[in-house]
Amino acid sequence: MNYRHAFHAGNPADVIKHAVFAFILAHMMQKDTPLRVVDTHAGTGRYDLTSDPAERTGEWVEGIGRLWGKDLPEPLAVFLDPYLDVVARLNPDGRLTHYPGSPEIARLMTRPIDGLTFCELHPEDSRTLASLFHAEKRAKVITLDGWLAPKAFLPPKEKRGLVLIDPPFERRGDYDRLAEALANGVRRFATGVFVLWYPVKDPLEVKRFHRMIADLAIPKCLTIEATWRVVDGQRLSGAGLVTVNAPYTLAPVIRAAGQLLWNALNVPAGRLLVSGDAS
Repeated sequence: MNYRHAFHAGNPADVIKHAVFAFILAHMMQKDTPLRVVDTHAGTGRYDLTSDPAERTGEWVEGIGRLWGKDLPEPLAVFLDPYLDVVARLNPDGRLTHYPGSPEIARLMTRPIDGLTFCELHPEDSRTLASLFHAEKRAKVITLDGWLAPKAFLPPKEKRGLVLIDPPFERRGDYDRLAEALANGVRRFATGVFVLWYPVKDPLEVKRFHRMIADLAIPKCLTIEATWRVVDGQRLSGAGLVTVNAPYTLAPVIRAAGQLLWNALNVPAGRLLVSGDAS
C-alpha cells in the first residue's frame, strides 16, 4: 500500500514494459473483433514528470528522457514506435512533461468497441484513476487487490483480451503469487494474451521464479529479461516480462532492437535476453 509509481514512472524498466505492452496491443488491433484489456495493478494511469515525486528521483531522465525526440535506427523504431506514439500524443507541444501508465496506453491504442478493466488497491491512486476515466463508459475502475483480478474478470465477455499483471513487489511471496496468478489466468482464459512484470534484484529469487514458470509448462510462453547493472541482490538491477500468446514477431523484434536500445539509453553494460517459445 506504500508503493507509488509516480516516483519511478518512465524509468528504464517502464520503457521496456510499456514498449512490449504497446507492441503487443498494436498487433492485436489488427483484428476487427473487440477485445478487453485487464490491468491488475493499474496505478494512476498518467504521470506528471514535473511533479515533486518524479523530480525527486529523476528516474525518467535515464529512461524515456533518453529516447524522447531522438532519431532511432529502424530495428529499434520497429519495437518502440507504438509506445513512443502514445507518449507523443500526451505531449503534443513537443515538451516531455507527461508519461502514460499502462491504462493510458490501453485507452489511446484501443477502440470504442474494446473494453478496459483497471484494478488499483491504493485508495488515492484508485480515485485518481477513476477521475481520469470518468467519461469512458467502456472503462471499469475497481478498487480491488489486483491478485484477485484473474478469478474475478476472466474470461472476458469479448473472448479476446490482453491481461497485464504488474504488481509493486512490496511483500514477500510476490513471485509465488505472480506464478499462481498466471496459472489461474491461463486456466480460465487459455487463448488470452498475458504480460507479467517482475523485478530483477535477488538472483536466487529470480531463478526460482523462472523455475516456477517453467514448471507450469504453458505453451507459447516467452520471457524477456533486461538488466542494466550487475545483479547484486542489493538494488534493482533489471526487470523481466513473462508473456503468453504474444505475437510471434515479438521475439525477433526485441532481439534485433536489444543492443540498439542500450545504446540509446546510454547503458554500455545493458543486456536484453529472450527465452522460451512464442510460436
